[in-house]
Amino acid sequence: MAAKATSSIQVIARVSRLLDSLAAHDGPLNLKALADATGLHPSTAFRILASLIEHGFVERSTAGHYWLGAKLLRLGNRVRGQLDLRREARSVMEQLRDRTGEAVNLSVREGDEVVYVERVTTPRIMRVEQVIGGRAPLHVTAAGKLFLADDGVEACRDYIERTGLPARTPYSIADPDRLCQSVRDISRQGYALDDQEAELGVGCIGTPIRDASGRLVAGLSVSAPIERRRDAWIPWVLQAAAEISARLGHCPPPVACIEAGQTLFQASSLG
Repeated sequence: MAAKATSSIQVIARVSRLLDSLAAHDGPLNLKALADATGLHPSTAFRILASLIEHGFVERSTAGHYWLGAKLLRLGNRVRGQLDLRREARSVMEQLRDRTGEAVNLSVREGDEVVYVERVTTPRIMRVEQVIGGRAPLHVTAAGKLFLADDGVEACRDYIERTGLPARTPYSIADPDRLCQSVRDISRQGYALDDQEAELGVGCIGTPIRDASGRLVAGLSVSAPIERRRDAWIPWVLQAAAEISARLGHCPPPVACIEAGQTLFQASSLG
């Protein structure tokens, strides 16, 4: 087992050397140049490059020259977008925390889960804290439901079939029809609630954050003990999410969006 782990780590190191060598040159490189630059045997480099091509990390011409693949650009843009998102969101999250007196979270989607990537907390003794890096199924969190609503009802049905709707608490939605109706409601109203569905005693209000292309990139949520959560906060959370979206280049401006009562969801996402 230890030998296998060592071998896997060695492969990762070789992949890194090949990618670094390709990145260090302005133009494509042939196999010999890559083998020389990395110190790898040509046959070893060839096998690793073939796998990288298969997964989109490297591309190869018919003449046998290699260059970095488009998938790296897409991944790089996603990382950059998430880093920019956290920076742009932080001050708005702090203002929302100060306004509500409760914890504010920022989460993104990874597959069928949400992942918490930023948070601001309060000094209150009784408070809700989400761990950065923590995960939860989409259907049990306010932010996760935003992503289900953005995908539409048909995609939500696929999610239901795929996951089986695992429960976190007795309040987690386990009925497919009820979840689909919730998705429709969220698409219409532009925000989502978590009523003790992820954690007993905790309630959340979640609103969508979009980038310049209109893509839903994150959920902004306020978490509080359920007895302290107030519906009066919903416009504040919507406005905060719209302000972050505007900082990412999304239109319309936050104030106009709230005053006009426009939903932050696209009508085309409804199933």
